[in-house]
Amino acid sequence: MTSQADDEPETVVASRRSKITPEREREFFDAVLEQIRECGYESVTMEGVAATTRCSKSTLYRQWKTKPQFVAAALRASHRVRFAGIDTGSLAEDLRQAARTAGTWSDKDTKLLQALGHAWTADKELAEALREALVYPEIAALRAMLARGAERGEIPADHPALEYIPAMMFGVLRVRPVLSGQYADADYLTRFVEATVLPALGLT
Repeated sequence: MTSQADDEPETVVASRRSKITPEREREFFDAVLEQIRECGYESVTMEGVAATTRCSKSTLYRQWKTKPQFVAAALRASHRVRFAGIDTGSLAEDLRQAARTAGTWSDKDTKLLQALGHAWTADKELAEALREALVYPEIAALRAMLARGAERGEIPADHPALEYIPAMMFGVLRVRPVLSGQYADADYLTRFVEATVLPALGLT
């Protein structure tokens, strides 16, 4: 198998970035993320994505130069805050709704994290893009949810469990496939919230 450097023509690296439409760019990003989920990061090549999307390999290299840069751009472009907008007026119900929402996308995002495997620990740009796309926005939304609950007087603003709620919510998404070979679906996550997260906060 050739390395990324061997696979990259110098003439392509030197050329200017070409303009592509947002729709075409989205197609490239969707293709590379789907291939990572199905085949793993190491198995994905720029050539394979080019074949899937029916473009030339040089087009991808003009835009992103290397596979890590391409994947990082795809991760950043996939930024969608799933927990944003959840505000039922009750912290307990907000957390239940967050669990149900997470259950609808946990398989894709968890599979992506698993498929990136060692790559994201070895590449700082890739790791930061992963956090920006899948972690930081959801943590911010969860913290805003908890802050609203504290403002309403449902929990103390200095409750010691507050620091650990994001870790609890994200940890169960990662660990359930390891323990049981199943992704954490909406039903499982709702039961998890009711059995562990709510009691930790003193909520019922």
